[in-house]
Amino acid sequence: MILPVRASTCLPAALCLLASCGLAAGDEPKPKPENTISVQLAEPVAAQKFENSPKFWISEVTDRSGNPQPMMVLKERGGIFVDRLPTVIVRNALEQSLKASNLLATDANTADLVMRLYVFQFGLAEGSQLDFFGKVEFTAIVKNPKTGESKEVKASGTSIGQGAVRKKNIQKNVQDSVEASLKDAMRNFLRGQQLKEAVAELRKGTEAAPAATAAP
Repeated sequence: MILPVRASTCLPAALCLLASCGLAAGDEPKPKPENTISVQLAEPVAAQKFENSPKFWISEVTDRSGNPQPMMVLKERGGIFVDRLPTVIVRNALEQSLKASNLLATDANTADLVMRLYVFQFGLAEGSQLDFFGKVEFTAIVKNPKTGESKEVKASGTSIGQGAVRKKNIQKNVQDSVEASLKDAMRNFLRGQQLKEAVAELRKGTEAAPAATAAP
């Protein structure tokens, strides 16, 4: 025989459940000096050689990841955060590499090609809390300001880091993995066939014509 459960018995249990849910919501990791890492390129990524080397300018970098906490790269173990927004990290890495290859314009007015970046992934891929699978993915809209034409160039980089148990080791391995995937994404972008073809197509017919040779 099943006895009816009194409402007065259910009420305390329901209140406890709501309290525990509220506590869990309030326990979201927060960035602190001890759980924040700095992700950057150890050295610039050398770009491929272009015919009549163009000068690039990065006009804007937009976050398209849909992540409500874009600076949090790991939620478990109290969370791990980067010290800057992913859009800033990606911009700095690309500008650093373009400058080292003498491909960075001094400003938008002196640029042959202007790029607008969209960052879709930065940090660890979903479900990679154990192997720290780093992933960086972005798309660049490369535009010729003289003609108004533009081309889309996609880039992605990945890296599998080592697992760890201690918090300090976890932070180091996560940082190493994200930095390696950032470098891989920059290498795929700057040395990739997509960018080479986009530059050739966008600059077609816009270079100054060679001077005519005088008749003898």
